[in-house]
Parts: sequence; structure tokens; C-alpha cells
Amino acid sequence: MNGDDQTDAAARPALEAEREALSHQLVELSGDETTDFDDNFADSGQVSAEHTEARTLAASLREQLDDVDRALGKLDDGTYGSCEVCGATIPDERLAAMPATRFCIEHAG
Repeated sequence: MNGDDQTDAAARPALEAEREALSHQLVELSGDETTDFDDNFADSGQVSAEHTEARTLAASLREQLDDVDRALGKLDDGTYGSCEVCGATIPDERLAAMPATRFCIEHAG
């Protein structure tokens, strides 16, 4: 834990809200990929590009969701707010801005 119970208490609702928003975006995105076009469709290249873009966005959203879940787990086990590289305490300001961050500023690179 980062030593500041207020920061930890504020982090949980922020992380849970972020998890809900990310999950909702993933559901909406997966619903958008249901349209199928045959190979002769005039804009099949455009459709393919859009599907690729949607898959890339979904992967990014899943990665963000994994980070949020990891942060919630750290809250549960008492390690929230510690850099995963050096173990230093992540400043409260950084945690407030990025509640799912895993690294101090030095190791965020």
C-alpha cells in the first residue's frame, strides 16, 4: 500500500468505474463487428481495414482492463501504489491521475 489510506480509498471507486467503462466499450465494439460482407462487396478493403482497426482497439481496451484488474488486486493484497520495477511508492498525484499505473515516473518509460 502506498501509505495513504485516502488515496487507496479513492482509487477503488475510480478503478471500478474505469473497469465498467472499459467493459462497456468492449461490448459495444464487439457488437459493431457483426456485419459481414462478401468478397465481391465494393468496399471490402475498407471493411477489412475497419475490422482490423476495431480488433486493435479491442486489444488496447483489454490491456487497459487487465491493468485495472491488476490494480484492484493490488488494493486487495496491500501492494497498491508501489512501482513494480523498483518498489518505490508512486506519488499520490500520479495515482490520482492514473489509478491503474504500475510504475513510478522513472520506470513508466
